Amino acid sequence: MPRRYINELGHQESVNEVFLAADKQLRPNRNGNLYLQVELADRGGTIGARMWNASEALYKSFEKGDYVRVEGSTQVFQGAVQMIVNRIAKVDPAEVDPEDFQPQPAVPVDKLMHRLGEMLRGMADTALLNLAECYLLDESLVKKLSMAPAGAKNHHAYHGGLLEHVVSLMELVLRVAPCYPQIDRDLLLMGAFLHDLGKVDELSYDRGLAYTDEGQLIGHLVIAVEMLGRKIAEAEKLSGEKIPAETVLRLKHLILSHHGEYGFGSPKLPMTLEAIALYCLDNLDAKINSFHQLMREDPNTDSAWTVYQPNIERKLFKGAVKRESD
Repeated sequence: MPRRYINELGHQESVNEVFLAADKQLRPNRNGNLYLQVELADRGGTIGARMWNASEALYKSFEKGDYVRVEGSTQVFQGAVQMIVNRIAKVDPAEVDPEDFQPQPAVPVDKLMHRLGEMLRGMADTALLNLAECYLLDESLVKKLSMAPAGAKNHHAYHGGLLEHVVSLMELVLRVAPCYPQIDRDLLLMGAFLHDLGKVDELSYDRGLAYTDEGQLIGHLVIAVEMLGRKIAEAEKLSGEKIPAETVLRLKHLILSHHGEYGFGSPKLPMTLEAIALYCLDNLDAKINSFHQLMREDPNTDSAWTVYQPNIERKLFKGAVKRESD
C-alpha cells in the first residue's frame, strides 16, 4: 500500500508510518507529567505530534534528524491537524526510501524564476539593474531561493513559498505603481525583491521547516541588509560605478521597515513613499495567501465555515458546500 504523505492526512485517521523527526522536546504538563512533542516531516510537509506520559528514556531513544516509525492517530486542534502518538521508535536509515523525505517545491519554480528575472531586468534604473544582476548570477542564492519557504508556520510556509511570495509581490508593484506616479517604481520593485531575501538563511528547509541559529539570533531583516552590502560591493566592482548613497539608504530602509509596526518586529517604521507601499502590498499578499491556505486545508469539509482559527481570532467563510448531487 503506498504511503500517505503528511499533506494528505485528515481528521481522525490512523497512522502507522515512517517520518523524519525534524525536532523534539520533552515537556511537563500542568500536573508535572512528561509528554513528548515531536515535529514530524516527509516530502509532503510537517506535522506536530504529541505522546502523553512519555519518559526521558524514550526521549533519548532517537535524535533530531533520525527516521522514526510512528503509530497513532490524527485530530484537529486549534484549526490544524496534529498527531497523537501511541508508539514511536527509531528506524534504520537503510530501510527508508530517501525520496519519501526529499522536499519538493509546491510551486512551479522554473516559471517563477523566469518571471523574476524578467521583472528585474525590465528596470530602467541602471544602478538597480546592475545590482539585481549580481543577485541573479549568484547560483547558490538562486538555488536556495527556489526551495526556501517564506515562513515556518505562517504565510507561504512551504518549499518554494518565498519565491512565490516575492514574485507575487513584484507583480503587485507593477500593477499598483502606475496609479501613484510619485512613487519610484524601480526602487519599490527592487525593495519587493529584497525585503524577505534574508529568509534563505533565516530558515532551515532541507528537510522540515525550522529556524537556523542565524535566524534565531539575527533574523532575516539584518541578514538581508548584510547581503545587500556584499552585493553592492560586487555591483560597483563589476560596473566600475558607485551606486548613489541615497539609493543604498532607501533600499536598506525598505528592508528594515517592511514589517510596518514595532509590534511586528520592525526596527523602523516606514518613512518613505516606497516603504509604506511595500508594507501595505506585502501585508496584502501575505494575508490573501494565509487565508486561502486556511480555507483550502480546512478539515471541516462539510461546513461553509472553517474551524475557529485562534491565531487570527475568527472562523473564515468558505461559501456553500458543493455536493455531488448539486
